[in-house]
Amino acid sequence: MATSPAGQGSAPQRYMHDIADMPGAAASKSHRAFENLIERARQLPGRVRVGVVWPCEQPALEGVMEAAQQGLVEPVLIGPRARITEVAQGCGIDLGETAFVECATPGEAAAEGVALVKAGQAYALMKGSLHTDVLMRTVVSPESGLHTTRRVSHVFLLAVPSYEDLIFVTDAAINIAPDLMVKRDIVQNAIDLHRGLGLGEPRVALLSAVETVTPKIPGTVDAAALCKMAERGQIEGGILDGPLAMDNAVSAEAARIKGIVSPVAGRAQILVVPDLEAGNMLAKNMIFLAGADSAGVVLGARVPVLLSSRAESAQARLVSIAVGALYAHHLQGQGISA
Repeated sequence: MATSPAGQGSAPQRYMHDIADMPGAAASKSHRAFENLIERARQLPGRVRVGVVWPCEQPALEGVMEAAQQGLVEPVLIGPRARITEVAQGCGIDLGETAFVECATPGEAAAEGVALVKAGQAYALMKGSLHTDVLMRTVVSPESGLHTTRRVSHVFLLAVPSYEDLIFVTDAAINIAPDLMVKRDIVQNAIDLHRGLGLGEPRVALLSAVETVTPKIPGTVDAAALCKMAERGQIEGGILDGPLAMDNAVSAEAARIKGIVSPVAGRAQILVVPDLEAGNMLAKNMIFLAGADSAGVVLGARVPVLLSSRAESAQARLVSIAVGALYAHHLQGQGISA
């Protein structure tokens, strides 16, 4: 990896500042997991170079420059230099010696970001203030050279105050109505991220409205099939169970009442949803109603892609960048990325 010397709606900005004020040890543990990821990214032997595509608004620029100041990444800003510089001056950001790639349009910036990865000059991509589909259309294009054998998918990482572990929710942003084989890739991507971040073998709950298999709810059939695929080695590295309803996936008491005996029930770490609508609503409910802090990353390409919302806080972007840096470093160590 080429490195330099180490040197969705907005979520509550709590975890970096007032963890001590949170109620309960479990709340502190789940939120401290984000702090631990940031600290581990700081300790990488070199800063991961990240192509930041079209950072032409304050939130997009602010998050990555804060990450650079903290030694997490080395950004390459891709877009119109004069406009980016104007944004930086308007909000008091010192760009210093930050590298630029001049581009006139968001589409050109997306193409240049992909080109940087192909040339081995970037090991992660980050969405700036352009539309998600502009960036992702370029990344998944047959000509991009960023393909792997996997379908790309998105993972929300959520620190929920009432839950001990970090929760991964997938897929809530890319695949609208995935079939069984796409779900296999979604599950494997999330497992690989969990392990690649050093969080160990994950407990994976395949969610549905009910915990029994019925052909009237196709998602329950897919969940059962995915469990069998894991038994046959078609999914590796995680402990799967499903179908599980949301209550018995995250509540040991609910699982006990329903008589569910499972190493996953009541303590899931990855929640695999049946479709994008369910996942998006679940993640945003956790953020807005349960006070979860969030981060997010797209997996399945040769490098991680960070799809921060333009409404996200700088803190949420910081965690996402740390996750991207750690996972990019892991992929490079596995010989998977560019």
